[in-house]
Amino acid sequence: MSFGSPYLLIFLVLVPAAIFGYRELDRRRATKAASWATPALLPNMVPHEPGRRRYIPLVLFLLGLTLLLVGFARPQAKLSEPVQDATVVLALDTSGSMAATDVHPTRILAADAAITDFLQKLPAQYRASLVTFADEAEVRVPPTINRTQLIAALPKTVKPEGTALGDGIAAATLVATKSVGPIKKGVQRPPAAIVLISDGTQNYGHLPYLTAAKQAAKAGIPISTVLEGTTDGMVCQKLTTGACQQKKVPTTPVALQAIAKATGGEFYTAGSAADVDQVYKQLGSHLAHRKKTREITPAVVGAAFLLILAGAITSGIWFRRLV
Repeated sequence: MSFGSPYLLIFLVLVPAAIFGYRELDRRRATKAASWATPALLPNMVPHEPGRRRYIPLVLFLLGLTLLLVGFARPQAKLSEPVQDATVVLALDTSGSMAATDVHPTRILAADAAITDFLQKLPAQYRASLVTFADEAEVRVPPTINRTQLIAALPKTVKPEGTALGDGIAAATLVATKSVGPIKKGVQRPPAAIVLISDGTQNYGHLPYLTAAKQAAKAGIPISTVLEGTTDGMVCQKLTTGACQQKKVPTTPVALQAIAKATGGEFYTAGSAADVDQVYKQLGSHLAHRKKTREITPAVVGAAFLLILAGAITSGIWFRRLV
C-alpha cells in the first residue's frame, strides 16, 4: 500500500492521545464513584462486572479512528483489473517434433486442447490471432473476437520440416503491432502480447530468434513462452523403405527462456497434459488482468465509520453511554 499524501499520517499520533484520554476519563469515573460510596461496598451495588467486555467498544473506536486518519493520507493499493481491448497472438510450432507422444496424445494435440480452453476463458472483448510456423510462418487467423474461427483453425498435424523460430516471432510481432498500432509518445495504445508454444530451439529460417525477440521488445510486445514436452520425446521418422525409425526429440528450453527474458514475458514448462492445462490457466490470469494502482480512500473511510458505529452501538447497549 502507498499513500497520495503520506505526510498526513502524522495525525495518527491522535490514536495514542485518545488512549491516554480514555484512561484519564476512566480514572475520573473511578474517583467520582469513590466519592459517594465506600469502595468496599461497590461490588454489592454493581451485580455484574463487565470484565474485558468493557474494552470491546474502545477497541472498535480506536480501530475506526486509525482507519479514518489513514484515509486522510489517501491510501492507494495495487488492484487486479481486466485489460480492455487487448490482442493476444498465439504463435504455435507445427514442426515435426511436435508429433512426439510424451505429452498425451501428442504435443500438438495437447497444445490444441489447452489453447481451446484458454481461448474460451479469455475476456470476450479480447482479440486473438493464430500464427503457425515450421519451415516458414503463416498467419492462419488474423486478430478476431470469433473464438469458433480460431479453434477451427488449430492444426491437427505437423510438418516434417524444421523450426523457423525467429520467423514465427517476426510474423506474430507484425500481427500484434498492426492490431494495436505502433508505440507513439504520449499516446496510450491497447496492450498486446504473444504466446509462443514450441518444444525447442531454432534449426531453420534466416532470422535469429534473439534478433526477432529484440524487435518484439522494441515494439512493446511481450512474449510469454510455453515449452511443450519433455526430454524423453520420440517421433517416428519414415525411412525410404517405409519402415519407422524412432528419433529422439528432447525439449530444449534455452531459446524460449531467452525470448521471454528479452521481451519481459513469462516462461512456462508443460511436460504433461495436466501441466499444459495449468500453464494456460496461469497465462489467462497473467494476460487478462493487470495490476493498477487505485485510491481506496472511500473504502477505508467507510470501514472506519462502520467500526466507530459498531463501537457506539455496543457501548450504548452494554453501558448506556457512548464511550
